[in-house]
Amino acid sequence: MKIVYLALTMLIFISGCSKTPSAPLATVEHVDLARYSGKWIEIARYENRFETGCAGATAQYEGKEDYIAVTNRCFDTNGVQSGEATGRAYTLKDSNNSKLEVSFFRPFYGDYWVLMLGDNYQYSVVGDPSRKYLWILSRTKVLSDADKKSILNRLPALGYDASKLYWTTQQP
Repeated sequence: MKIVYLALTMLIFISGCSKTPSAPLATVEHVDLARYSGKWIEIARYENRFETGCAGATAQYEGKEDYIAVTNRCFDTNGVQSGEATGRAYTLKDSNNSKLEVSFFRPFYGDYWVLMLGDNYQYSVVGDPSRKYLWILSRTKVLSDADKKSILNRLPALGYDASKLYWTTQQP
């Protein structure tokens, strides 16, 4: 009985110490998956353990019958590919394709929520409800100054700190 009480106490303590964002995370209204498919280049990100050592990264999305094939590639400072991960993404019901779950190691899934999207799908800002992860992606190696300014101005309203961004060095 003492073990059960101790375990329950620890669970309550740990959950009470967790930092939960005060507001729900808003996503774009709709994502056209056919337009979203293709290659995206990482412009900036919040540092994370699975991109340790990546100076740059790309993501390739390809629509399949019932999922989206995902191929992420990591590059070193010389532009040489140093890693690759393949996975599957599934849209969440009633999200108009703006919320997806991605798995590289089934049965484990991570949230992939489209927070901002350029009018012509020239950029995408992706995060998760915990606000632990954030990526700024572009179809090209350089974001326009106007797009960059717009993104950076909107991040605080979404609960993200722009000063935590790692700006990817783009290789020629």
